[in-house]
Amino acid sequence: MADDKLEIINPPNTLKGKVGTGGPGAVDVAALERAEKVISDMSDSYLEWVEEDLKKIDQAYQILKAADGDRVAELENVFQVSHDIKGQGGSFGYDMMTVIGNELCRLIEKTEKVTDAEVEAVKLHIDSMKLVIAGRIKGNGGKQGEQMMSGLHMICEKLLG
Repeated sequence: MADDKLEIINPPNTLKGKVGTGGPGAVDVAALERAEKVISDMSDSYLEWVEEDLKKIDQAYQILKAADGDRVAELENVFQVSHDIKGQGGSFGYDMMTVIGNELCRLIEKTEKVTDAEVEAVKLHIDSMKLVIAGRIKGNGGKQGEQMMSGLHMICEKLLG
């Protein structure tokens, strides 16, 4: 990214905007409203799920850190949990979890050799996720979120060149 400013775009997360209404094969508007309520009601469950995912990714990181050799398999285990975290965050209003998870997944995908620097970058991403959940930072996190993402992006850019 040539521009030093990171822009996070948060599209509205409403089911109505994602499916067609009216006409053949259309979805019932009342059913969509019920589904949106169910998702909203699951927000508390999300915090429980993500806490478990954070434990899993922390365990995967500890194994990665202790590993010898090329550490590719261990890095893949971190990727799998990060991918799960990335897929759920935005659905429950924790957009930064999706953005950080995505950034971590891209870092792992582009890593050709797992050095101590890459392992440390993984830790910084995990620590950032923990901060988001501990602080219950929803949406894009405002200025704090922008600074966090800018820092993570710079780390990735430096490592991936």
